[in-house]
Amino acid sequence: MARKLKTYQTSLGFFDLAIAAPSMKAALEAWGADSNLFHQGAAKESDDPDVIAATMAKPGIVLRRPVGSDGSFGEHAHLPTNLGNTDSPKKVARKSQDRQPKKSPSRPVDKLAERKAALAFEKEQKRRERERAEEEATRQKQRDRRQQAVDKAQAALDKAEREHTEKAEAINAEIEALEQRSRAEDARWNREKEQLGAALRRARS
Repeated sequence: MARKLKTYQTSLGFFDLAIAAPSMKAALEAWGADSNLFHQGAAKESDDPDVIAATMAKPGIVLRRPVGSDGSFGEHAHLPTNLGNTDSPKKVARKSQDRQPKKSPSRPVDKLAERKAALAFEKEQKRRERERAEEEATRQKQRDRRQQAVDKAQAALDKAEREHTEKAEAINAEIEALEQRSRAEDARWNREKEQLGAALRRARS
């Protein structure tokens, strides 16, 4: 069963953000917050009827407006026009959070619209999850391709190293054989030289 949605509001960077979500956790995930803004006092459940109406019309979608403004929320927003203000964006954001929402006559609860909004939120959430899954699948394919290229290059290097080792061992074996032949030839020549030298001395005596 679809969970009832609530409207949550915060300020990040140069924008006020609002979203219709079933929980604070879902709102934080949609905002991409890496900390609990609610515990820090930087986010809250909104009771502004205009903000609630805007978010319920597009549940699960993060709506924006320039930070510190009283304009309406939308999927796209321009940068604040008061960037020359000496206050930092964080201070401006804090001021916008401290502002009390304008009191407007409460709208009657529309159960059918509420249910439609909850179902629309779930649909939007599933769409975001599919996008994240597709992005992760793409990243995994890229990692796999890189790993295959690394494995191929490593295999080629290992093969070339083995071939070099075999050739070097063969050359060393040939060198050792030549050295043995050289030593044998030196020994043979020394014996023959000694014999010939003896024969020469005998012929001279």
